[in-house]
Amino acid sequence: MAHLTVLRSYAQRGRPETLPASILFNHTETCLTVYDAFPKAIFHFLVLPRIRPPLDAEELTNLRTLLKSDKKRARAVLKELSNEAEGVKKMIQEEMLSRYGFQWEIWMGFHPVPSMQHLHLHILSSDLCSEKLKNKKHYNSFHPALGFFLHLSDVLSWFEADPSFFEMKSQLKARDYEPFLKDDLACWKCGRAMKNMPALKAHLQTEWRDEARKEKARIARKRKFEESQPSSSPGDGEERAALSADGPAKP
Repeated sequence: MAHLTVLRSYAQRGRPETLPASILFNHTETCLTVYDAFPKAIFHFLVLPRIRPPLDAEELTNLRTLLKSDKKRARAVLKELSNEAEGVKKMIQEEMLSRYGFQWEIWMGFHPVPSMQHLHLHILSSDLCSEKLKNKKHYNSFHPALGFFLHLSDVLSWFEADPSFFEMKSQLKARDYEPFLKDDLACWKCGRAMKNMPALKAHLQTEWRDEARKEKARIARKRKFEESQPSSSPGDGEERAALSADGPAKP
């Protein structure tokens, strides 16, 4: 069962840079980002908080254990994960443009009932096109609106809510979330019901290809429009700025 604690072993390393390049994507003093070993989308990473005083392994077992610990410290950990995730997101967006010529949605969130020990934040692209996406449980665990995937922004908002609401949300009881994994298959984007995983995966691939085609066409139209505009002459910038600031000149 060593695979259940492999993330913890990464987080305990004093020198994350010694991890193989096939595992480590990025690291900072407080976090490290690794490639998901079984990616459920074209881009899929995990951001882990590093184990360091005053944080211990038990406190960082999962989101529930973190939220049950010191509230101020828990919020600080999540903010560190958020900061790292935003940097990773930007790198993914650059790679999207470089490899595919357009950008699409990127999700960041947690599983309330994770399959592995040690807190980890998922960062994945919304295409959900992957040979590793094999069954209903896999898909429903990342469906952005079903309820099992807890968006980072939502979890952070719990800290701003009434203490009783925070206490209720931080329970993260398995019986409240695991039923979502058994929901019927449906496309997260258009809502269409799917009879099985092969049908869903084919549909998701088509959805992504259609999005790629439309977005590339939009980018091409924008570029063509910009190229068709006359070049600005010296002083035009100052004139436009003045008009913007003071309104059109009066006759």
